[in-house]
Amino acid sequence: MNPPSEFSKTNPIKPNFRKAKMNRREFVGLTTASITGGVLGFGRSSSGQDQVKEWDPAQPFIVTGQELKVQPVLMYRTAKKRQATSWKSWGGVQTEQAASAEAKRISRELNSLSTTAGFPVQILPIIKIKSAEQASQVHKNDYDVVVVYPATGSGDMLRACFARAKDKDTIVFVRHSSGPIYYWYEALSVKYLKTGEDGSEQNSRLDHGGVYIHDVVVDDYEEVLWRLRALYGIKNFIGARIVALGGAWGKYSPEAPSVARKKYGIEIIEVSYDDAAPRIKSARTDTKLMSKAEKWTQKYLSAPNTTLHTDRKYVTNAFLLYQVFKDLMREYNASAFTIRACMTTILPIAETTPCLSLSLLNDEGMLAFCESDFVVIPAGILLHYISGKPVFLHNSTFPHKAIATCAHCSAPRRMDGVNYEPAKIMTHYESEYGAAPKVEIPKGQKVTFIDPEYSSGRWVGFAGIVRRNPSYEICRSQQDVEIQGDWKRLLKEVRDSHWMMAYGDYLKEVGYASRKIGINWVDISEA
Repeated sequence: MNPPSEFSKTNPIKPNFRKAKMNRREFVGLTTASITGGVLGFGRSSSGQDQVKEWDPAQPFIVTGQELKVQPVLMYRTAKKRQATSWKSWGGVQTEQAASAEAKRISRELNSLSTTAGFPVQILPIIKIKSAEQASQVHKNDYDVVVVYPATGSGDMLRACFARAKDKDTIVFVRHSSGPIYYWYEALSVKYLKTGEDGSEQNSRLDHGGVYIHDVVVDDYEEVLWRLRALYGIKNFIGARIVALGGAWGKYSPEAPSVARKKYGIEIIEVSYDDAAPRIKSARTDTKLMSKAEKWTQKYLSAPNTTLHTDRKYVTNAFLLYQVFKDLMREYNASAFTIRACMTTILPIAETTPCLSLSLLNDEGMLAFCESDFVVIPAGILLHYISGKPVFLHNSTFPHKAIATCAHCSAPRRMDGVNYEPAKIMTHYESEYGAAPKVEIPKGQKVTFIDPEYSSGRWVGFAGIVRRNPSYEICRSQQDVEIQGDWKRLLKEVRDSHWMMAYGDYLKEVGYASRKIGINWVDISEA
């Protein structure tokens, strides 16, 4: 992933351990400098020595994505009255004065949208076009998505607006009742739009397939917003960079890392334990860092709704390991991290488990996954950027009576991106060793799931509602979730695999993004 541009806002809500509704957050775009510097916890002193940034649970949630650049285009023609003949088309934008007024209206609407988007988005100055040649010039600009407002004008002009739609995404906005009615509210059809129903097209990360019927919005800016959110997810998913400590693999799918690299352009940086072990041992002998880790342990365990059910030293060692992981991410300019052999090889080296360390990274806004499973990690990266929240990689279970249990030992606590859920800090279940959070997700919380079918390029999505936080003899963070939709369809999807979970409902965004990049999306919660 290329280093993103900077984007920041003031967040009036302080992250805390109380339950509260989220509205606005602070965004910190990661430039190369910020990844290697303060955002991931490392700065430089005046003497040039690395300085460890204080761990602070109240710092705003870091957003690591590149901003989405949106280019609005108003397409129109000026009509001249002629005697005794039809001289104008449908539409309320047929004079220069009307076009100027409409351009100002569009700019106000999009700028208002950007302030409440919930992800980094830049609205570029609107461009007015009256010919196919002018439309062609627009495509020379630096943007990610063009929003075409076809008020009036010819089919040739519209096709010119769509000319870069394979590699520059396009949304079409037409007015019915939200302003001056558009000619293309009537004239837009499958003559100009793809339907995707013939099965002959195969989109990819390099070719999003042109403009489809699903790219058209009538009047409703909420419909624009969720599409932009999906495109923001694609931009930051394709080419994402992730450190894989101990190497990469795929659960029941050995080709998964290769598919992730080739299909999605994910850059997997494999780091061996031979390289990592000396770093971990060095951290454990660093008296200053150890002192900080002990202070952070006290702060973490003193937080409301946090109770300790393991040896305190495991928590302190987890903070040391968290710092080593951040150091590796800084060194390789990556905002994502995963670890293989996380239940075996790392334990005697770190004298703890990585479960809590990964949870801490996710709570800050980075992406951190156990098991290095590249069957499901691509889905987690996309879901993270679309939702703007931490995602939970967990084991699945056999569905029954619309219930499935989700369980793993490295769950994030800050699942809404602001507040920390209650947690017991326990041992990792299988080893009865180390530190792992048992996170209590509120009953009634709606969540989104993605269940990839190995490395086939087919992803199953569905919504769920958390009903219980039981204490079975399984991984520590565990929820019984009621599946929304045709839950019996999941019986054919049982693969003893990993799923990804995020707070909220993002099925339509993931589905929209999936079609553009060649993923076969199956939504069993779709009405």
